[in-house]
Amino acid sequence: MGAMTPSKPTADRAYAHVRERLLDGRYPGGELLSERAVATELGLSNTPVREAFLRLQAEGFLRLYPKRGALVVPVTPGEAHAVLQARLLMELFALDALAARGPEAMRQAAETLPQAANDAPDGASSRLALDVARAFHTQLMRAGGNPVLARLHENLWDQQIRIAAASTAGPGHAADDLDEHAAITEAIRRGDGTAARALLTRHVAAVLHRIGLAGGSALLPPVA
Repeated sequence: MGAMTPSKPTADRAYAHVRERLLDGRYPGGELLSERAVATELGLSNTPVREAFLRLQAEGFLRLYPKRGALVVPVTPGEAHAVLQARLLMELFALDALAARGPEAMRQAAETLPQAANDAPDGASSRLALDVARAFHTQLMRAGGNPVLARLHENLWDQQIRIAAASTAGPGHAADDLDEHAAITEAIRRGDGTAARALLTRHVAAVLHRIGLAGGSALLPPVA
């Protein structure tokens, strides 16, 4: 036990490093990661990186191949649809609960949503879009007033952030994502729950469209 203790902080560091890059898309699905390359990047031995890879394999992010490396498990189309449908259902519920409290409550909620989209430079980065997306959707759920659903939504975020990262990586996609959040915010500010609902549904469908998947359901119709 004592011999393992010194390696734990470095294993945790390697785990956090690789996991962050898996989640934000810097290690895309299908890429083969080298234990040695990650260890060199971090200035560590191979052992803590191997421990990190094993943890990430248990979580479903990696598939290990002895002497070859660790394959980043791609997000499947079925998983993308299921996760985004679950997210949309929760966010629509939050929007409806907010709208039921009236236009003034909606206006106040709009003031708490991130405004970065209005100030974003041309060619906004995928990283900025991801940060805004997380803050936007998290705050929208809080505005719905149901802390249990807000926690469930937060727990779902790690499952869908790889989808969000892929959807903002293409040319112009990050700016599109930011513009969609700004449009939803403006509808909420006007107290127009119907428009906000439609824009939110269209936004989530657009995320699927940007990663090459059509909506294909009543909840997530194809993007025109």
